[in-house]
Amino acid sequence: MKLITGLSLLTLSCTVLAQQNTDSSFNPASKRAIELTKKTILVDTHIDVPYRLEHKWEDVSQAAGGDFDYPRAVQGGLNAPFMSIYIPAGLEKTGGSYELANKLIDYVEAIVGRAPDKFAIADSVQDVKDHFAAGKMSLPMGMENGSPIEGKLENLKHFYQRGVRYITLAHSQSNHISDSSYDLRRQWQGLSPFGKELITAMNNIGMMIDVSHISDDAFYQVMALSKTPVIASHSSLRKYTPGFERNMDDNMLLALKKNGGVIQINFGSSFVIASAGAWGDQFKAKRKELAKQNGEESPMVKDFRKAYLAKNPYPFATIAQVLDHIDHVVKLIGIEHVGIGSDYDGVGDSLPIGLKDVASYPNLVQGLLDRGYSEADITKILSGNVLRVWQQVEQYALTH
Repeated sequence: MKLITGLSLLTLSCTVLAQQNTDSSFNPASKRAIELTKKTILVDTHIDVPYRLEHKWEDVSQAAGGDFDYPRAVQGGLNAPFMSIYIPAGLEKTGGSYELANKLIDYVEAIVGRAPDKFAIADSVQDVKDHFAAGKMSLPMGMENGSPIEGKLENLKHFYQRGVRYITLAHSQSNHISDSSYDLRRQWQGLSPFGKELITAMNNIGMMIDVSHISDDAFYQVMALSKTPVIASHSSLRKYTPGFERNMDDNMLLALKKNGGVIQINFGSSFVIASAGAWGDQFKAKRKELAKQNGEESPMVKDFRKAYLAKNPYPFATIAQVLDHIDHVVKLIGIEHVGIGSDYDGVGDSLPIGLKDVASYPNLVQGLLDRGYSEADITKILSGNVLRVWQQVEQYALTH
């Protein structure tokens, strides 16, 4: 662990202060918040860097675009960002899921290969701890969408051997494993027969099960079948977004507690506040109507978002509203069951003011301090809880 110099503290203080923008609902990160974030392992279970690089390759070991690069991650105290191996739902039907997953894993390996002094692949909890002690940033991987498994348990073993340590069973459409919360066609009424078999196989190999994105029925079937705690790698609460099945309701949280799992709070504004989701629904409906009238390639349709935003500003969430989600989990099921799954590089320009990129975590920590959370409890939120689940999954696999 490197000591924090006065200059680096000043630099980060300026960064988080600049990010405050017009939101007066949070205090800029104090020296205490910055130091706490720096000295603690910080695990974010969902950052979509690999798929971002599929569209435009950048050297993220240097200052780059998007929400993540190494300099900003160091500023924010991020030590173990799970690189999301995101597979678009459409590939389930067209093919290519397996190939794309391997390609995105290659990208993560390339990041490490370009800067081995900065990054290292993390296959275990011990790896994360060892890398932290050595001053390196861990890059564990999680697969967002189980489509690349392609109904073959040998593919589960293949991706485990390549470093994937959790699998989000489905994404925006149902697949051969599970129904999706976004998909009205519930072909399996939860998990498929293969999906049920896969849960046991994931338990036995030491792969964390991610219940983000799946339907409520599938969630409860996972709860009944899994012998290990699960994660929701990037989900928030339905209490604040009524009717949004992608988030979890209170009964699901209670089931998660019984399971011993962790919900990792998503920062995207539409996951945090209902008004952001409503804005998105209205925008999509109006754009669809315009495209129907004028065609997808018309200049009006291509420029519609900019024109729409000018008249209908996007309702960004605040850090206070993100903290409300954490507070509710803690009050309902306890401090041991909540963590961070930001969805950086995955939710576009919808991030809350003050949480715009990976340099922003000290702002969240400051908010937790302001709400009376102890340093021990903040450590659990930043990494302790999800590392505990990961370790339990590892231990179970050793005996099965």
